[in-house]
Amino acid sequence: MSDSISPPKSKKQKKGASQRPLDSSKPKEWKKWRDDNKGKKKMMKDDKLERLREKEEAERLEREDAEAKEAERRVLGRPWTVSVALPGSILDNAQSPQLRTYLAGQIARAMVVFAVDEVIIFDESGMPASNTDGNFDGIGKKGNPNVQLARILQYLECPQYLRKNFFPMQADLQFAGLLNPLDCPHHLRADEFSRYREGLVMDRTVRQGKGSFVSVGLLKEVQIDRNLKPGLRVTVKMDGEDYINSERKTFTGTVVSPSAPRTEAGIYWGYSVRLASGLSAVFSEGPYQEGYDVTLGTSERGVDVDKLQLSEFRHLLIVFGGLKGLEYSLDADEHLMISAAELLFDHYVNTCPTQGSRTIRTEEAILISLSSLRPQIQRAVTHS
Repeated sequence: MSDSISPPKSKKQKKGASQRPLDSSKPKEWKKWRDDNKGKKKMMKDDKLERLREKEEAERLEREDAEAKEAERRVLGRPWTVSVALPGSILDNAQSPQLRTYLAGQIARAMVVFAVDEVIIFDESGMPASNTDGNFDGIGKKGNPNVQLARILQYLECPQYLRKNFFPMQADLQFAGLLNPLDCPHHLRADEFSRYREGLVMDRTVRQGKGSFVSVGLLKEVQIDRNLKPGLRVTVKMDGEDYINSERKTFTGTVVSPSAPRTEAGIYWGYSVRLASGLSAVFSEGPYQEGYDVTLGTSERGVDVDKLQLSEFRHLLIVFGGLKGLEYSLDADEHLMISAAELLFDHYVNTCPTQGSRTIRTEEAILISLSSLRPQIQRAVTHS
């Protein structure tokens, strides 16, 4: 047998290297796989971006719809009001000056939580003071609890940046620092935008034909459209959409009624406080020319609140009794010649008919009653 002659080794071929022929199809398959993988990744990325765009579009439409509804509500404003009357004698149920102050703070919180527009503090002792101009003799039991309660309510309602101007150091506010803030819409920070702001008219000389300057809690003062007496508290409607970032030396605004934020924009703007010499004065000395068109008294002897059908109203008045109930307040007022308390009101209701305690404190009754009446109030004003 003859020996086979092997072909000569190439110089470029390494010793011991495989001599198998190259598969030319593999680079093509790898390129095809790479291109396919890139295409799939691009499709996934496009799908993700599309879903993100759809989500953002849905959120934008939802936000615009909510803003449109809010704008519609605000344009209509809120013409109706809710007033609450209660005796200042409930402070006598507290055992210390600190607790008296804290009790007043609880009442203030309840008023703003349920957007009450007016708080009336009436005297149920039957011996009203000669005046109710706000003078208070001290925080002891011998002081006037009606004035003390009214003063604390006024203090808490006032924006923080104005308190030092309207409430100097006084005995009935000694423990006001213990109270929780109300955080109402008009309690604005310097960097918060609002069409309306509460302010103090400054004692500053102005040029002829120019309006007064008002401090509204901003770094710059606001020049209003009229000249007013210094020291007054006013509600200012600000000019400009972005006055916070404005570089103008002075902002401008217009003085409006304190009720304008509510009636023009539907914004809750805190409560006013009124002192009444007795239960009868709650009705006869109201701030509304047409009076309270619907009145409601609360008592455990009243009708079950679940059976109440509250009629349409423009100004609703809700009256709470003191430690001895509304019947005692009625008997103590010599100007009311009515034999039964239920005859004094359009509705006389029991807002907690299944109570487990013999008594419900007034600060508890306020929260219970306003919670129970809220659906009725909303239904009545919606129909009107």
